[in-house]
Amino acid sequence: MIPIPANQLLAGLTLAEPLPINAVVTDSRKVVPGCVFVCFPGERVDGHTFAAGAYKNGAAYIIANHPVEGVPENRTVVVPSSHMAMVRMASNYRMLFSPKMIGVTGSVGKTTTKEFCYAVLSAFGRTLKTEGNQNNEIGLPNTLFRLEPDTQYAVVEMGMSNLGEIERLARCARPNAGIITMVGVSHLESLGTRENILKAKMEICAGLPDGAPLALNADNDLLPTAKIPQRLRPVWFGIDAENADVRAVDIAPAGTGTSFTLVDRAFGRFEVTIPTAGRHTVYDALAAYAAATRLGLDAAKAAAALADYRTTGMRQNIVEKQGVTVIEDCYNASPDSMKAALSVLHDLPVQGRRIALLGDMLELGDATETGHRQTGEWAAGAGVDLLIAYGPLSTAMAEAAKAKEVSVIHCQTAQEVVQCLQQNVHPGDALLAKASHAMELEDVLQKFYAEM
Repeated sequence: MIPIPANQLLAGLTLAEPLPINAVVTDSRKVVPGCVFVCFPGERVDGHTFAAGAYKNGAAYIIANHPVEGVPENRTVVVPSSHMAMVRMASNYRMLFSPKMIGVTGSVGKTTTKEFCYAVLSAFGRTLKTEGNQNNEIGLPNTLFRLEPDTQYAVVEMGMSNLGEIERLARCARPNAGIITMVGVSHLESLGTRENILKAKMEICAGLPDGAPLALNADNDLLPTAKIPQRLRPVWFGIDAENADVRAVDIAPAGTGTSFTLVDRAFGRFEVTIPTAGRHTVYDALAAYAAATRLGLDAAKAAAALADYRTTGMRQNIVEKQGVTVIEDCYNASPDSMKAALSVLHDLPVQGRRIALLGDMLELGDATETGHRQTGEWAAGAGVDLLIAYGPLSTAMAEAAKAKEVSVIHCQTAQEVVQCLQQNVHPGDALLAKASHAMELEDVLQKFYAEM
């Protein structure tokens, strides 16, 4: 973050002095002189408890939900919502810069698409990206606060749990292009219907300028029904949809990656190889290419840059561990992403058995039992030799797989899973590990690796 006058950063929140602000922090351990410290009330820890200490350690202003003892009134910014204050400050800071920015949202594939965008944009200049899962009303502002004068390009990920959130994030970030990867069933518990999920994803349009490109998945069943504002330029990407502006044809495995021919109605054909496995990641690559080229970037160079994609964390990461091929895909899960991951397991060349460690999928609402049951059936269709179902919600998954004559072991604790892996996974096998992040499969895998 470059220094910005407090009266400019805090515009719309309070009348502040023109003191230089050099950081916005939400963790009291990261307080530095001249920063703004934002208090967030929580169930276990209340940031207001640390406000006086933050001021004592040099914070220029404290943003709080109520007055705090030990912080002068003229250095306390009282707001009804700390989240909204973060968004407002980030919006004010964003106005200092003019990079070409892509905003990414969607039910599945946001992070992979974001990383493909980063690979493409980085081929053209210095690029900023969302790190990790920083895609909410705290994370996106933290990303924008990392903008600097020499930032030429940026890609930001936008997540949500309720209506209105993506609109706030989009108006804050003001991307030059948008991507909606797909509309699935993630967050069905809070939004009720897939139509509401579509409505929430379409909120990205509110932050796009007139004439901006909006890349949409032509193969998704709901996105083609969306009412796109006439002031925007839709660009459709897909595999099956023959009328898509950007398509992938002749898709084939290429080692642990995938090759295909990218067919662009506007710019021609390009041979592409990406270091990711599975048809679903082809969509993510197409989305990144479509958005970047419609921002004016060279098509041939953008297509070639897709090969520079790098995975982050345990997201669709294929590794070799003591002769076992492991698909680490532990960050999150929904029925759509489970089906996609199982297709990757199915297509892997394997000497031994195909083993799927699949855990509970959360936030599915009324679709919980159906989603888990479908996943069990998909596991059978993917040629899984052994399904290790993990968690109470996975009972339906285990039952459905057993009905399809798949060998199933149902575990209720992480320790049971580790023991099951130790007893059943051997060199030559391929193992897929996937569940909602709260199931903490990353820790399970690390314990399994340590005992191999």
